Formats: sequence, structure tokens, C-alpha cells
Amino acid sequence: MAKLKTVAEIVREKIEATDSGYWVYADFSALPTTAVSKALSRMANSGMLERVSKGIYYRPRQTRFGKSHPSQAEIQKLAKKHQLIDNLHPSGISAANLLGFTTQNVIHGEFATSANSAPRKIIGEAAKLHTRRPSAWDNLSNVDASLLDFLRNKGKFCDLSPDDTKRLLLKYFREESRFERILEVALNEPPRVRAMLGAIGQELRESKSKLKILKDSLNPISRFDFGALRNLRYAREWQGK
Repeated sequence: MAKLKTVAEIVREKIEATDSGYWVYADFSALPTTAVSKALSRMANSGMLERVSKGIYYRPRQTRFGKSHPSQAEIQKLAKKHQLIDNLHPSGISAANLLGFTTQNVIHGEFATSANSAPRKIIGEAAKLHTRRPSAWDNLSNVDASLLDFLRNKGKFCDLSPDDTKRLLLKYFREESRFERILEVALNEPPRVRAMLGAIGQELRESKSKLKILKDSLNPISRFDFGALRNLRYAREWQGK
């Protein structure tokens, strides 16, 4: 009777069958996660694998210049695909680029999270990170979070003309249920963001009840800098300057 292979043996054989590559727990989904974790950890301790970050391992290969190294871009793709890092969204120029307001991008990425930090081995040591965003951001899509970030930055990172900027912004907010989704988290945002959202909602003819939620949250004597979004039709009615 053939001896049954252990989880560690199955994991090692699968990894040894490849020259190099990245490995995550999901690559061994048919096996018990705890046992897979222990097997990968032992292989990292032995030097066969390199532990890149929690849940991500890399098997280097020999090249003429020495051992190969993990790619930051590949690490980020893996982390996103397998949801190995929570609550991370594009920010700043990266958010504006995602939305199509600019063709510029930062080499090392710019991110926002509700957490106090993010694993540098995943996002990169040189990445720009904005922490402690409202926890309401946690369930937002990258597009919704990028729109909020764009409003927070008053449209600063934009290569388009004022008219084209407004046109593209309103196009996003016309998409089904987006205004409602962002309204749900808006009270956690700075007052200027709520004011801009109100001006957008009025231009899109959102209901008075929705707009009242935003209007009632603002100090009536405050004035807000709308920056590149000052050409919203109802900016003045929403205390924009």
C-alpha cells in the first residue's frame, strides 16, 4: 500500500516543479490552510523560499547576476488579486490617473487606507501612504474611493480643462447608484467635500431630501475652496469660493 504524502511533501513537490515564482495560500486551496502555512514557513526558514510579506512567498532562481528578486509590481498584483491587504485605495495622482483626469502617475504609487499603516513589502518602501481615512472607506470600490480622494484634493491633480474636468466628474456621478453610495459615507468627510458633493448632486438634480442631508451638515457661515471644481454650476449656493 502506497504511503500517503504529507501536506508538506505535496507543497514542496508542487513548488519544486517550477523554476521560480510567487506562492500564496490560495495556490494550495485543496489543502488545509494551517498546514500549508507551516510548510511554506519551514521552506522559507530553510532558504528555499523568500517570505515577501504575510501570505506571499517567492522562489528565486539563479541568474548570471545571482539570485532573482521579487518584483514590486507583481507583489501588488498578487496582493490585490488575493485580497492580501485590506482597505487600500489609490490616492493623489494615482487616483486621478485611475479616473482619467491625468495621464501622469507616480513611479512608486500613492495610496490611502483607513489603517494606521500598510505592509511596506507590498506597497513598496518608496510608496506614498495616507493613513487613517474614515473606516467608511473600507467597503468602497477603488473608483468610489478615488472620486472622494479627488474631491478632497479639490481636483488638484488634473490635466483637463475646467469644462472637461467637470464633464468627466459628472459622468462618474451619473452612473447608477454612485451618488447614493458616496452620500452614505459623506458625513465622515471634510466639510468642503460634502459641499462639493452637494453642488454635484444639485447639478444632477438629485432629490431635495438627499441634498438636505448634506446642507444640514454644513456650517452656514463657512466658505469652502473648491479649487479646480469651482466651476460647478451651484458652487456658490454650496458656499464655494
